[in-house]
Amino acid sequence: MAIFRKAKVDVKAGRSQEQNQNLMKLIKRVHSVVEHEDIQKHRQSQDSFGALLGNSREMDIESVEVEGMHCEWVRVRRPHTKRRVILYCHGGGYSTGSCIYARTLTTKLAAAASMDVFCFDYRLAPENPYPAAPQDAMKAWDYLMLQGFGAADVIVAGDSAGGNLALSLVLTLKEQGRFLPRGLVLLSPWTDLTASGKSHESRAEVDPVLDAEYLHEMTENYAHGADCQDPHISPLFADFTGFPAAYIQVGDNEVLLSDSSRLQKNMHRAGVPVRLDVFEGMWHVFQMSPFKTAMEAMDRCAEFILEICG
Repeated sequence: MAIFRKAKVDVKAGRSQEQNQNLMKLIKRVHSVVEHEDIQKHRQSQDSFGALLGNSREMDIESVEVEGMHCEWVRVRRPHTKRRVILYCHGGGYSTGSCIYARTLTTKLAAAASMDVFCFDYRLAPENPYPAAPQDAMKAWDYLMLQGFGAADVIVAGDSAGGNLALSLVLTLKEQGRFLPRGLVLLSPWTDLTASGKSHESRAEVDPVLDAEYLHEMTENYAHGADCQDPHISPLFADFTGFPAAYIQVGDNEVLLSDSSRLQKNMHRAGVPVRLDVFEGMWHVFQMSPFKTAMEAMDRCAEFILEICG
């Protein structure tokens, strides 16, 4: 399954460069609505955004506490499989984000895959830097095991920093000699906190969401004083031998493009069944947006999940 392919967005094939630039400007303005220099206001703004766009009458949201950590189940209100579950790691640069913010993704994923999604509010930096988040991810994993799920019943998914966390979790499970999840679904994963990929420069002018200053700030918050080449901090540098099948989605217009393309190559070299879809004209975690291409991307995630679940 070592496949690299470009995925077309739902726009006219003849879209001009000017139209594309205008779209990127619009996304940048929308993104700025939820951005604040005050990190607490930034978090609150994201929650408001998630509550607004992640609200659906077709979903049930159930809050649970796991060793003092807030978590939530996202379930579709129709018959669906309960034998398997998606463990979702939210994004936000390890400094922001929450289960509520992630509903823009978890509700779509639950609906597309017809599967329950379990999301958790891991401790955030800079108040709780590395390794707080990976420790909380392990708590969420262990909770699912105690609920009667086997490792092979779980798909681990995540966006941005959540993609990083998903990979870190699987790496830790592997190092501990434990059973691994059935698969990985990664949306614009932030895999390299050293920012060594070429797209950090080649996409700097077109990326409407991320920039070098923001990524540096998030890295300092999360991994200040730590070795950013540590595979648990930058999973791009991990040994992927024995990892489960993985599916990666990334936008062609984001600085983290290399974080995904290099991840796919490294996994392929390690013998991991891996697939990468690059969506032309798209931005960082575009799947959050309420439009057709985002839904099509989620359908592709569901197709992958159904494929590996047999």
